[in-house]
Amino acid sequence: MTISSSLNAGVAGLNANANRLATISDNIANSATYGYKRAQTDFHSVVTHGNANTSYSAGGVRTTNFRLIDDRGPLIATTNSTDLAIDGRGFLAVTDASALTANAGSYPISLVTTGSFRADSEGVLRTATGQVLMGWPANSDGSLNTFPRDTMAALEPVRINANQYVGNPTTQMRLGVNLPASESVAGSAGASHDLTVEYFGNLGTSEALEFTFTPTVPATGTSNIWTMEVRDSASGGALVGEYELTFNDTQIGGGTLATVTATSGGAYNPTTGEIELTVGGGTIALDIGEIGEANGMTQLASTFSPVAISKNGTTVATLSSVEVDEKGFLHAVYDQGFTRRIYQLPVVDVPNPNGLIALNNQSYQISPASGPFYLWDAGDGPTGSTVGYSREESATDVAAELTQLIQTQRAYSSNAKVIQTVDEMLQETTNIKR
Repeated sequence: MTISSSLNAGVAGLNANANRLATISDNIANSATYGYKRAQTDFHSVVTHGNANTSYSAGGVRTTNFRLIDDRGPLIATTNSTDLAIDGRGFLAVTDASALTANAGSYPISLVTTGSFRADSEGVLRTATGQVLMGWPANSDGSLNTFPRDTMAALEPVRINANQYVGNPTTQMRLGVNLPASESVAGSAGASHDLTVEYFGNLGTSEALEFTFTPTVPATGTSNIWTMEVRDSASGGALVGEYELTFNDTQIGGGTLATVTATSGGAYNPTTGEIELTVGGGTIALDIGEIGEANGMTQLASTFSPVAISKNGTTVATLSSVEVDEKGFLHAVYDQGFTRRIYQLPVVDVPNPNGLIALNNQSYQISPASGPFYLWDAGDGPTGSTVGYSREESATDVAAELTQLIQTQRAYSSNAKVIQTVDEMLQETTNIKR
C-alpha cells in the first residue's frame, strides 16, 4: 500500500509540474503581448486517511491554475492617439465586431485593460482582432446625459466619421471697446461710432453684428452716457438690442461701467457682465464687462478703440484627429482649431478582477466570481484614469519565469526519480519469488 501510494504521488508530481510548465510556457510566449496577464499554478498537498503513526500513505499533490488579472504591466508611449490603457485597476468596455452586423439593440460586452483602436471603413474604433470600443455618446453640444452605472445597455460602439462637415456657431462674444470721454461733454459734436463684428451662424455662414455707439451730449457738464444699438445681419439688419451705458467718473473706478439699462433686447447681467442677444438662428452671450471692472467697455480720454474683441465659433470644419483625455472623454479635433466632446469612455470595475473569465485577445468576461460591475467616470473612484497614446505591456517577468522553469524542471526530474525508485523496489519484490 505504501509503495503504491508512493508511485501515485510520483505520478501526481509529474502531472503537477507539467501543469506548472504549461503556465510558465504561456507566460514566456506572451512576454511581448500587450495587456497579457500572468497565469500561475499553485500546488496543494493531499492528505489520505489513515494512521500515520504506523503506516504512512502518500497523498501526492494537486494544482489550481488561475490568472493574475489584477497584476498590471508598465505603460509605454505610442504615436496613435487612440492607443488606450488604464492607469489603475479598471477596464475598458469592448464588444466583438461580429456583433455589429447582428445588432438587436444590445451588444455582448467584454473587458480589456489596453487596446490599439483605429477607425475602420465605417469609422468604428476597433482593434486588429475585432474588439470594438464602447462608450456613451455625447449630445451635439458636447454635453452628456445621465446614464445608469449598473448596466451597459446604454453603451454604443464608438464611431468616428472622418469625412463629416460640422458647423460651429458663435455662442459667446466679448466686446472690449473704449469710448472717447471727450465726446460726452457739453459742446461736443455727438457723432456716432460704428463697429462691425463677424460671427458664424448655425450653418457655418458668416454673419455680422453692427454696433452703433452714440454719446448723450448734455447742455452743460458731462453726461458719461452712451447709447449702444446692436443690429443683426442674419435678421435683415433688424435692431436686436438697445442699451444705455453709464460710466463712472470717480477717482476709484473712473471710466468703468456704472450702470447698463436695457431699452430693448435681452437684460444685462451685472454678475457676469453679459447680455443675451437673440440673433437669427439662436442666442449670443455678449460680454461687455462687469460693473466697476475695466475688463470690457470703458470711457476714457482717448480715441474710439476696439481693444479686445473675441468670439467663439468658426466656419464649416472637418475632423482632423481625435484625442482621449484622462477623464475618459473622447474629443474630436477639427481643422478650424476647435474641439468637441463626442463620447465618454466609462471605466469598468469589479470587486474581484481575478474572478473574471479570461477570453482570447487579452479580454475578460464578468462572472459570479468577479462580482457585480460598476461603471465609473475615469479618474474617479478606485479605477484609475484613461491614458491615450499608450499601451500596457505584458505583466510577464521573463527572468522570474526562467527561474521557475529551472525549479520546475528539477522537480519534474525528482518525481521521475521517485517513480523509477518505486519501480526498482517493486522489481525486487517480484524477484523474491524466484
